[in-house]
Amino acid sequence: MTRARKRRTISEIPVTPRSKPQPRRFIWLALAVAAVGLLIRVVYVWQIRDSPYFDVLMGDARRYDAWATQIAAGDWIGQDVFYQAPLYPYFLGTLYAITGRSLLAARICQALIGAGACVLLALAARRLYSERAGLIAGLGLALYAPVVFFDGLIQKSVLDVFFVSLVLWLVSTLVDEPGKRWRWLSLGMALGGLALTRENALAVVAAILAWPPGRSQMTSRQRVLHAGVLALGLALVLLPVAARNRLVGGEWHLTTSQFGPNLYIGNNPDADGTYAALREGRGSVEYERQDAIEMAQAAEGRRLTPGEVSDFWVQKTAEFIRTEPRAWLALMGRKAALVWNRTEFVDTESQSSYEDSSSLLRTLAPIGHFGILVPVAVLGIIATWADRSRLGVLYAIAAAYVASVVMFYVSARYRLPLVPLLVLFAAGGLASLTAFLRTAGRPRIVAAAAAIAAVVIVTNRPLLSDDLMRATTETNFGVVLQNDGRLQEAERHYRRALAVQPDYAPAYVNLGMALMALRRPHEAVEAYQRAIELRATDVDLDARMGNALLEAGRPSEAIAHFQRAIAAGRRSAETYSNLGVALLRTGREDEAIAAYMESLRINPDNSALYFRLGSLMAHREQFRDAIDAFRAGLALMPDSPEGHNNLGGALAASGRTAEAIVEFEHALRLDPTLVSARRNLDLLRTR
Repeated sequence: MTRARKRRTISEIPVTPRSKPQPRRFIWLALAVAAVGLLIRVVYVWQIRDSPYFDVLMGDARRYDAWATQIAAGDWIGQDVFYQAPLYPYFLGTLYAITGRSLLAARICQALIGAGACVLLALAARRLYSERAGLIAGLGLALYAPVVFFDGLIQKSVLDVFFVSLVLWLVSTLVDEPGKRWRWLSLGMALGGLALTRENALAVVAAILAWPPGRSQMTSRQRVLHAGVLALGLALVLLPVAARNRLVGGEWHLTTSQFGPNLYIGNNPDADGTYAALREGRGSVEYERQDAIEMAQAAEGRRLTPGEVSDFWVQKTAEFIRTEPRAWLALMGRKAALVWNRTEFVDTESQSSYEDSSSLLRTLAPIGHFGILVPVAVLGIIATWADRSRLGVLYAIAAAYVASVVMFYVSARYRLPLVPLLVLFAAGGLASLTAFLRTAGRPRIVAAAAAIAAVVIVTNRPLLSDDLMRATTETNFGVVLQNDGRLQEAERHYRRALAVQPDYAPAYVNLGMALMALRRPHEAVEAYQRAIELRATDVDLDARMGNALLEAGRPSEAIAHFQRAIAAGRRSAETYSNLGVALLRTGREDEAIAAYMESLRINPDNSALYFRLGSLMAHREQFRDAIDAFRAGLALMPDSPEGHNNLGGALAASGRTAEAIVEFEHALRLDPTLVSARRNLDLLRTR
């Protein structure tokens, strides 16, 4: 009688069989992956070379380019504590120093780095799963549309994906052989590089330190030793940056000083889970840093160090969480949903805008998005669940990074480092799918299908429209053109944004600004009125509307907008000055004078306003006040012939003839062709 064979449970079935290593064979497969990844990226760069976005840089790209140019010119140390992660600008600056400022060369170099990331991910998948999974992972990353798109931008995202892929490869070498100390050192250095491109990725360090690879094979002492070696690798990369920050800025900052502002941007009463500037319309990095400092210092009433500015915004965030916990929890839930949504949430430029110039990107986009990648990655986790104790570190890394994104705010480039992880999971699952279907049993297959269907529904639920992303790109592009003085082109792009998304308020605000610069105030009034109807959050909108109405010859309407701007706290010298002009044009001289005086109190260095106030006082025959105003203006602008002439007129009207003659003569020395000064001088001399 034969012995009954014990039935194996699902958890005992090796659903991720790893074939015996065949290095030589896989070298050829890795080269094929590299070739595909490089070819795809080079073709994409070639196709977008005639795109309007190729040479006109927006947002962070503009800042990176300027920073890299300074580095290439020899300014390697710089000034102040780093506000942005520095590795990419230094990479770009080094490239500029070698090749000159060539955006094409930079993009080709990034294509090489992107292809390298594909190979690293293929190697990681081969070690963790199988050779087939390695090929799937490498090709998956090579063909994933958002990665191709970001690799072609002058942005640090290309380094994000590369370092994440490098980290995953190094982790894969430690899963089964955790005793190699040099690998722990390399892993620490790779994590340091990742932190210098994406600061929130430091959360991944904690996940890896908590991971106990080979727990049954290693003593506690060995695990502590390996953690120390990893920390050493991290320190080798980050401590020089911290020391540089201390040297030039007087404070220790491991990477940058933007933690507090970024935290508040993602966690405040008006936050929606995506990026929104501290002040509307000022989303570029130089404005963001300036606004963060100015707003913090205004609230504190003193000058603040970079660390104190960061602490101020951390405290503001803590206050919001403490006073509105339900709103904050709802916001966190929304951010968690945004992380997994298929829409690529942009803060500068959208993938769909570049698809107009690239048939390759248009072809890859329908199958390369989170709405497909996330469900397939979930399939991979389910199909390889029997190997969870071995793959658990990957789940911990993914969870840690997601938590770090949700803690701040969600954008396409912030969540991009998740893509290599998700591609890895997907590749493992697809390579193991046949074994899973053969061994799992119907109940488990049905449960898996139901779970994946639910994920498909959740990830593909529309939260923000693609049209909004395109409108954002067109508006940001218009802003860059407008700042460069290309006003008519800027207007064209603002109108393109509105053709795509007719209710996009920022485009109306910027269109109004362009129309004002083009001296078309009547059209600007219409644009600003539409922005007001859409409840645009531009804090200067009422002041802008007042200026447009004033230029359009509607001063009485302008007054109400200036007064609303002042009531809302926009108490600038310019607003009070323009209010004075509007009041004067409506015959309200006393109120106009009061507005001028308040403007001069805020900005006492405005010589033109002193001259204007002096003329108003002289018209009212308040000659003593007029003389004082003219003298104050001349103290700031002593070479103004009109100023001396007007002062002479006020002195003459006050009976101070000798002083008046001196002023008229001074005016003629400055401008011998000034007819009014000659006439006034002749009249006084003939008396």
